[in-house]
Amino acid sequence: MRDAVALEIAPALLAWYDRHARDLPWRVPPGSAVRPDPYRIWLSEIMLQQTTVAAVKNYFERFTTRWPTVEALAAAPDADVMAEWAGLGYYARARNLLKTARLVAAQGGFPRTRAALQGLPGIGPYTSAAIAAIAFDQPETVVDGNVERVMARLFDEHMPLPAAKSRLTDYASGLTPRQRPGDYAQAVMDLGATICTPRNPACGICPVMGDCAARVAGTAPLLPRKTRKAAKPVRFGIAYVARRADGAWLLEQRPDHGLLGGMLGWPGTEWREGPVTEAPPCAADWRAVPGEVRHTFTHFHLRLALRAAHLPMDAPGAFVPAAEFDPKKLATVMRKAHALAADYLSQTEPS
Repeated sequence: MRDAVALEIAPALLAWYDRHARDLPWRVPPGSAVRPDPYRIWLSEIMLQQTTVAAVKNYFERFTTRWPTVEALAAAPDADVMAEWAGLGYYARARNLLKTARLVAAQGGFPRTRAALQGLPGIGPYTSAAIAAIAFDQPETVVDGNVERVMARLFDEHMPLPAAKSRLTDYASGLTPRQRPGDYAQAVMDLGATICTPRNPACGICPVMGDCAARVAGTAPLLPRKTRKAAKPVRFGIAYVARRADGAWLLEQRPDHGLLGGMLGWPGTEWREGPVTEAPPCAADWRAVPGEVRHTFTHFHLRLALRAAHLPMDAPGAFVPAAEFDPKKLATVMRKAHALAADYLSQTEPS
């Protein structure tokens, strides 16, 4: 087993990062005299959880244009933030985002240490380390999927993930320098994202190829090994999409807890693996919409049947006027339901 402490890659990796750092809207370029803004680092890290850089960029720029400081975000109405988040998924992140913004604004700024950061809602071990290192240049070890892949290859580690997480973290900790730890953390992540990629790693241009045990062994493309995941279960449900005679849409706000918590959505049944019982939100001529909505969440696949109806002006329920309704502010699965049902409703307008 190689000794992580004896392997020093930081100088070569930082020199490479100084030349090839990715241009990201939340990032301060290496060598800049400007310190990173903790608010922008925190916001980007929360958005990047379970989400790609490409998907996050536009959301980040919209958020920071609308709410340029943590104080501005703290003062924002919940509904506005949830609507701006729509489409990013994992909506508990948005609820925790508001809780943390309000706590940070009340205490006058972000704490600087990993331990204190981890006490804030929605900030776990990875995110606290990333903020402490990148925003405050604390010598913390930052380990995401890119870093795990780089470590597995540097040390030719064949223990499969997730069992290998602790070992890979130990490797990464042994390599983290005390000088420029924030730049170093971003350098390792950039290396994994651009050169030490999951498939076809570009070993020939890697700045640390001389130290990579997996390159010597010829096993780099095979690492990291992963334990095969169990198949995701399939859940079923029914969503009810209705439009009133004046064009307003029947919507409801989902409970704060659980999937899509706090988001606007279509009334519907529970999502379950067994048979689903009809539960329309009001009496109407509900018609089955041809087709179904399919969507995948972290732990299950969803197959959603749709029912659609035209409602009279005196129908009960909470309606959003046509002029205020924007399907882009709905969660992705609800947008899919709208697209399918709205087309059906337009073809079945009452005469």
